[in-house]
Amino acid sequence: MNTTTITTADSSPPYHHLPSNEHLQQQQQPITRISQDTINNLLNTKCSKSIQHLKQTHALVIRNGLSQDNFIAGSLVKCYSNPYFNSLSIALKVFSSIPQPHPFLWNSMIKGCLENHDPKKAISFYIDMMVFNSSSNKFTYPPLFKACMVARAVDVGVQIHGHVFKYGLGGDLYITSAGIQMYSACGRLTEARRMLDKSEEKADVICWNAMIDGYLKCGDLGSAIGLFESMPDKNSGSWNAMISGYAKSGKIDVAQEFFNKMPERDDVSWSAMIDGYIKGGYFKEALRVFHEMQMEGVRPRKYVLSSVLAACANVGALDQGRWIHAYVKKNSMSIDAVLGTSLVDMYAKCGRLDMAWDVFEKMKRKEVFTWNAMIGGLAMHGRAEDAIELFLKMEKEKVKPDGITFVGVLNACAHAGFIDKGLHFFDAMENVYGIEPKVEHFCCVVDLLGRAGFLNEAEQLIKAMPIQPNSAVWGALLGGCRIHGNVELGEKVGKLLLEMEPNNSGRYSLLSNIYARAGRWDDVAEIRKLMKDRGIKTTPGSSLIDLDGLIHEFVMGDASHTQSKEIHLMLDEIMEKLKTEAGYVPKTNEVLFDIDEEEKETALCHHSEKLAIAFGFLNTSPGTTIRIVKNLRVCEDCHTATKLISRVYKREIIVRDRVRFHQFRNGNCSCMDFW
Repeated sequence: MNTTTITTADSSPPYHHLPSNEHLQQQQQPITRISQDTINNLLNTKCSKSIQHLKQTHALVIRNGLSQDNFIAGSLVKCYSNPYFNSLSIALKVFSSIPQPHPFLWNSMIKGCLENHDPKKAISFYIDMMVFNSSSNKFTYPPLFKACMVARAVDVGVQIHGHVFKYGLGGDLYITSAGIQMYSACGRLTEARRMLDKSEEKADVICWNAMIDGYLKCGDLGSAIGLFESMPDKNSGSWNAMISGYAKSGKIDVAQEFFNKMPERDDVSWSAMIDGYIKGGYFKEALRVFHEMQMEGVRPRKYVLSSVLAACANVGALDQGRWIHAYVKKNSMSIDAVLGTSLVDMYAKCGRLDMAWDVFEKMKRKEVFTWNAMIGGLAMHGRAEDAIELFLKMEKEKVKPDGITFVGVLNACAHAGFIDKGLHFFDAMENVYGIEPKVEHFCCVVDLLGRAGFLNEAEQLIKAMPIQPNSAVWGALLGGCRIHGNVELGEKVGKLLLEMEPNNSGRYSLLSNIYARAGRWDDVAEIRKLMKDRGIKTTPGSSLIDLDGLIHEFVMGDASHTQSKEIHLMLDEIMEKLKTEAGYVPKTNEVLFDIDEEEKETALCHHSEKLAIAFGFLNTSPGTTIRIVKNLRVCEDCHTATKLISRVYKREIIVRDRVRFHQFRNGNCSCMDFW
């Protein structure tokens, strides 16, 4: 059967014929033009959080022939200058493509450089702006003054101040406020006050607040309180400046008085008070203020939560820290680098390394300080191999380490006894990474060598240091002498430290400990007499335990706790059980007094971590993990006793001492008896 194929002629001309104009017009697709207002709206709404949306919108700008529009270009510069995008170079290209930039575009570029931590480039753009005779306006100078403040370029700031008057902008209050802040931050209080007094319009409360803040930052508390009391009008910012200033000056009691007198508090007021307590080391008080803040119904913002997490980390308040994490999730708060790092640090310091790692892994954006927190957490837990592995992963992800990174890595090596690896990283700091070792890095290496028993090598390193060794460096060597019983070197280093830090009770105690272990009781007595003559009091050992969100503190020899009698009875029961079932023998050489053995055993029994363990047994069900934070290094006797308690009572006990974590389980410790 024959089949006939019928073809329909194509309307397009043969390939060897040129198409007609009519045919071209038929083939062309209409281009939909997008208005300038629509693109502006896209830039202002969709592009601030997404670099992909920004690039797509930029393509629309080019396609619609709007790339030379000053205001569109200014919006593009503003978006590309977002420090989270790391795209300032693209902002510079957009700026460079405009032949005659409008002041709005110059201002966007100046502000963008400042936000990307390049204040000198911001100042440079202003100089170019003047060279090109472009008109500045009132929006040009506030970020410029801030750039001068950050760069400490006060001489340039003086010249810019002259331009402000030259162009008739001296009466603008925003410019005045920024100028006052610049002069104050650079220590030029006279010029700052003159700027306040000579402002063409009557200075508003913001300018007064800036001047008060300047006085406080420079330590001139008298002038600050005088100006505060003479203010015609005060707002919450005025009170907040006083609270923050006094808190940062260490006068937390005065800051609390201002806080109590405030007619109306805002979240900044609460944050200033919390930060003040944290900076002063009053972490329990910081948590108390946060609790009061919640009771008054004030919703905490992210920066407040970061501060509170720091307090939780320091006292081991895991329950409070977990509540904050749950609050963040419940309120759909984005976990940025600062908040995420605070969570990582809190979980690591509260003994939940697994949860710290989970937060770290889920963070979309990690800064170098985020990596540092995780490396430091692993180091504190004795996970040296993991810390080093994370450091190598950090390198692969093109994150440049800093000095703090190497403190974490070197500490990890010290806690694990990794001599060769530690020395390798120390050498690589300058030779490979271009980071000059500072005194804290030398301190880590001395600690590394001292712990491992290389005391002479540690001493030689100190003598060869290119910078002056401080008390921390010599203290690390003294700690090594105590561990390995080197009385001769320990005595020499200890006496040197007593000259360097005559008011540091810890130095006296460590030297006494070395003498006591060697049975040199006359020398111990001499040290105690010296302390008495100098009015030095020994820092008592204290331990914190978090139960049901409440922090309980135990201090050696303190019987003020409401359950004191029950605690001591429980502790006696525990010690007796250890002796009969586990063969526990107290290490009485830890006692720094020349007393009989029975009295020494009693003294050891009352160490703060043992009291905290007994309290935990009384107030938790069998099998519950007990977490303790101790202000001093765990002594050998308590370390041995806690290992036995974990085995006899089948309890996991996690202790964070001044140096590291100890995870006691089934009669063993995570430190492998190397601490």
